Amino acid sequence: MPVLLRYLVCLIILLSVGCFGGGADRPDMGDVEGVITLDGEPLPGVVILFKPEVGRQSRAKSDENGKYKAMYTIDEPGVKAGPNCNVTVEWDIDESGPAIPAEWGPAAGKKMDVKAGEVNEFNIDMVSKN
Repeated sequence: MPVLLRYLVCLIILLSVGCFGGGADRPDMGDVEGVITLDGEPLPGVVILFKPEVGRQSRAKSDENGKYKAMYTIDEPGVKAGPNCNVTVEWDIDESGPAIPAEWGPAAGKKMDVKAGEVNEFNIDMVSKN
């Protein structure tokens, strides 16, 4: 087999493994989606962070109806499965609005249990302190 053809075959194999293989280091995942509200109204433009005790965090941004879907990477949905995923809410860098209640901030320690291989519905109903 000519050298150039061998390199081409190796390149195709490496690219197909890198593009289509889930990767041995990818954790068990579960899809997480829901609706976020503040005082009963949809809250658009906020970021919801899902931080497992160990490993990569996932991120979601709510749409105009308050709906969100967590993304593990820019093109891969999901959150690392496990019982101790910290959930926080904050305004995205280019968004602003009413104050996020402290119980949903980084120090609050809200947790959720993410089930692997399932769609985990996690609605967030926040109440402002008036």
